[in-house]
Amino acid sequence: MKTPTSKHLRETENRHLTPGLQNFAILADRAMKKGRGSKLWDVEGREYIDLIGGIGVNALGHCHPKYVARLKQQLDELTIGSFTTEVRVELLELLAKVLPKHLSRVQLYSGGSEAVEAALRLAKSHTKKWEFLSFWGAFHGKTMGTMALMGSTAKQGLGPFPPGNISAPFANCYRCPFKLKYPSCGMLCAEFTRDTIKQQSSGALAAIIVEPMQGTAGNIPPPKEWLSAIASIAKEFGALLICDEMITGFGRTGTMFASPEVGVEADIMTLGKGVASGFPLSMLACRAEIADAKPFAIPSGSSSSYGGNPLAAAAALASIQTIVDEKLVENSRAQGEIFLARLQKWKSQFDFIGDVRGKGLFLAMELVKDHTTKTPIAKEKTESLFKAGVEKGVLAMTYAASVRFQPALSINAEELNRGLDLLEETLREWQI
Repeated sequence: MKTPTSKHLRETENRHLTPGLQNFAILADRAMKKGRGSKLWDVEGREYIDLIGGIGVNALGHCHPKYVARLKQQLDELTIGSFTTEVRVELLELLAKVLPKHLSRVQLYSGGSEAVEAALRLAKSHTKKWEFLSFWGAFHGKTMGTMALMGSTAKQGLGPFPPGNISAPFANCYRCPFKLKYPSCGMLCAEFTRDTIKQQSSGALAAIIVEPMQGTAGNIPPPKEWLSAIASIAKEFGALLICDEMITGFGRTGTMFASPEVGVEADIMTLGKGVASGFPLSMLACRAEIADAKPFAIPSGSSSSYGGNPLAAAAALASIQTIVDEKLVENSRAQGEIFLARLQKWKSQFDFIGDVRGKGLFLAMELVKDHTTKTPIAKEKTESLFKAGVEKGVLAMTYAASVRFQPALSINAEELNRGLDLLEETLREWQI
């Protein structure tokens, strides 16, 4: 039987799927057949270097042999159910070793939004309050509760949302909402957060939820002291601090988790994406003293039908153990330094690169019309850059002005340099 072409498969799929697939999958217009490490091959056999990494999901790289073997083993044993299993106990024991020590209780879910919703329920249960503060640029999911926390135009047209949500500016120094410069700004954004709570809260703030480094907004790391300031504000108002490390967790930023690296102890941490390297699994981790809060803690109150099933637990166990055994956190840091140095070089070479930033393999560059106004390059122009890269054989999120990079934590020097060379060629030939 003749192998279907990318064109045929995409056309067939489009007859059945609703619109709204990931933008890079739509624009690439390719059907993928095989993946190994940080390389993908489409059904026609064309090779690509993958610098997207499933938007932070693909921690181990495509089809890591240890991951594949562990899932095959589990498929022969047990795949579904909420009963206690040896593999889930092994996962929880491993998590106890790698999570911050004060976060000693865990619950398992199947997706990021589900884990964040659970964190909100836990915060309400413990504090008996009902308001939440999130930040401009925030992305915590696509359910109604999590979209209420969203700090972008993406939620327009989808309201009304649950009440009790307020927001404040994130510390995005390249695009400071106060038009100030760090560090002479005196961290005005943190002070503004305090004033926002005073002016907008009814006195029932349950939690502040924050990404230690914002992902969807453009892989934005704030100044190192900002998150500590937000933690202090949460404590001041008797609120919990929820650190959403869905994308920054498990080595993405060159450390196992981002918030402890700046001295912050979250009351609740939400985790997912790379935790199971592509298998749908997410979790929250919390302090023991808040875990028993009801109604969250009543039987079936905090659980999920799919969360922590044997197959998901095996995937997470294999993923985390491989991250530890193969020192992928260290690899993220080392390869990230090479990557960032290349980005900094490009910034000096290309007038349309306004900013480069990031830590580990959580990196970004901003495409602008000029450095003075920082006006983002129009979407149709950035999409042409993405398509040109696809033709050359490199997959990167260049279809938006804020270009995000989060390749597999396992990416090696050969894959990384090849991908960067192809991307540089694309940038040189691109006409803005």
